[in-house]
Amino acid sequence: MTGKVLFLNLTDDSETSLRMLKALSSETRLAILAYLGDSTVNVNDIAEALQIAPSSATTHIQILEKADLIRTNVIPATHGLQKLCARTYDDVHIRLERIEANSHDSFSISMPVGQYYDFDIHPTCGLASPTNLIGLLDNPASFYEPDHVKAQLVWFSYGYVAYRFPNHLPSRTRATQLDLSTEICSEAPLHHLDWPSDITLWINGVEIGCWTSPSDFGGKRGQLTPQWWESKDSQYGMLKVWSITKEGSYIDGKAISPISIEDLELNKKPFIDVRLGVKPDAVNVGGLNIFGEQFGNYPQPIVLKVNFVQPKENGNGSQSETHEPSTIHPEGQGLASTVPQEEN
Repeated sequence: MTGKVLFLNLTDDSETSLRMLKALSSETRLAILAYLGDSTVNVNDIAEALQIAPSSATTHIQILEKADLIRTNVIPATHGLQKLCARTYDDVHIRLERIEANSHDSFSISMPVGQYYDFDIHPTCGLASPTNLIGLLDNPASFYEPDHVKAQLVWFSYGYVAYRFPNHLPSRTRATQLDLSTEICSEAPLHHLDWPSDITLWINGVEIGCWTSPSDFGGKRGQLTPQWWESKDSQYGMLKVWSITKEGSYIDGKAISPISIEDLELNKKPFIDVRLGVKPDAVNVGGLNIFGEQFGNYPQPIVLKVNFVQPKENGNGSQSETHEPSTIHPEGQGLASTVPQEEN
């Protein structure tokens, strides 16, 4: 299945979540979404197909549009203007997360994709800002350019880029879960929809696990990709979420390795080292594109979130650790986001 997927976390933004759930609570609005499919259709055609009044169709479409479940565009018609409607997502996944008494104990940090501190990359490779290329194409020396911090798209055939996130874990606390989300895909010359690549994540030097990207997505413009960027090149990726818990490591809720949060030894350093790359000896050496908030389909940089627990006071004045169950399991989803996702 290929399509845009919405991961809706009911604990993140109650107003947004409620608006979307209300929009989905109508049989007529569900029928409109099903009818739209992959097509762009005007309001009158929707009303005729569903055998409802045009005014009723307009009301339902306005509700869906406010919930960001459809997108509309007004264009000239033979008589006046017509509104065209297209579905924003193909699947909606709702996460019902347990809320613990100390679930507010967490920190989140966003890292621009161009803010790497170390790299070892090989052509094809390059950097792009929202307005232009940075340095020269297919020249690893361009990754040393001072303007690399402005990059919104980073790509290479194999190797890695490394980032250091400040470690805001308070003293005497224990991390219970680390989530990392980023928009990524394979890197092919121009783009290629059948171009697998084994993309690996390392944290603090520990290999977390590998995800095989199916494609270097193109042929359709990314929602955020600047107009100057040519349509024949990579356009967007998939939003992937790695989660490391006390039970093991997951990607989008699927177990990928037994590496646990304790293996990362987060309390030992003032930073958290994150490395994304493609091994030169991987089964699928298909490169890596990393998209920032102004390229691709997702308005976010690389986002790291850490949940932790505080020591709990005992009656005798000493402290014991508060125990918090993990918020992910093999059937669940990690760091759910109210943003569209391309799903393989």
